[in-house]
Amino acid sequence: MAARDRLAISKPREGACGNTGTWRVFRPVVDKGICNSCGMCAMYCPDGVINDDYEIDLVFCKGCGICAAECPKKAITMVREDNTTGN
Repeated sequence: MAARDRLAISKPREGACGNTGTWRVFRPVVDKGICNSCGMCAMYCPDGVINDDYEIDLVFCKGCGICAAECPKKAITMVREDNTTGN
């Protein structure tokens, strides 16, 4: 399969308050068995954290759920984070 062209110029990076993924409540989980590699999730991701292998960089993912909402195969589910750190 040919590589997709990316429209986003910016890349995720650590912000002034630390990594943005640390305050996420839900995280996306991709079911690779259902995924047909259409690229809709990566195209609509506002943070550009989904790579060409449809792996999500959870360090920067904010858990907005747009990827799950836009997936035509419903291969992405939003799972509640397990915050057992006591914070």
